[in-house]
Amino acid sequence: MALLSGWLTVFVVGLVAVVIPGPDFALTLRSSLTYSRRAGVYTAVGIGLGNAIHATYCLVGIGALISQSILLFNGLKLLGAGYLIYLGLKSLRAKPVKAVSLQNNQRIVSAFAAFRLGLFGNLLNPKATLFFLALFTQIVQPETPLAAQALYGGTVALQSLVWFALLALLISQRWVKQLLVNVSHWLERVTGALLIVLGLRLAVTKLND
Repeated sequence: MALLSGWLTVFVVGLVAVVIPGPDFALTLRSSLTYSRRAGVYTAVGIGLGNAIHATYCLVGIGALISQSILLFNGLKLLGAGYLIYLGLKSLRAKPVKAVSLQNNQRIVSAFAAFRLGLFGNLLNPKATLFFLALFTQIVQPETPLAAQALYGGTVALQSLVWFALLALLISQRWVKQLLVNVSHWLERVTGALLIVLGLRLAVTKLND
């Protein structure tokens, strides 16, 4: 019963966390609109792997070190903020797209570049560390089996992968893109502004937020 109760807690809290729009949402939206469905899905895969890495090091105790070290936390925080602001500034320079075929409108990006976008965007967010640390310290006890811990971490990672992949599939549908094509540069600029705001918020995050 303890295992089931713990897993249900992880499932519910993790689902709420991934559905609420944040940096991962903005990155998936940007990849899907700016590039392609394939790019959006690979970005989602990167986000899922990033969450799996966060969960792993939090479960083995490294997350506690980051949460207690102001120097380490601030270094990671500034790296993440700078990365998000950089992506946001790039998006703010988006140009209007002519209403021709959608295939011609798409920019080209490699699968690895799209994957890297999601992975680094997720890994460089120290609030993800604090989220996993806060969640797992509530349900993981010294006697909790390693298999159960792996299930907890894998659940949140899989939730993020599935959610953002579905988001990429929806946003990249031809009819959705056709509706959005005339305002795509504004959407990208708004997404860019969101990334900058998130980056600035990240830069001023305190350990007790």
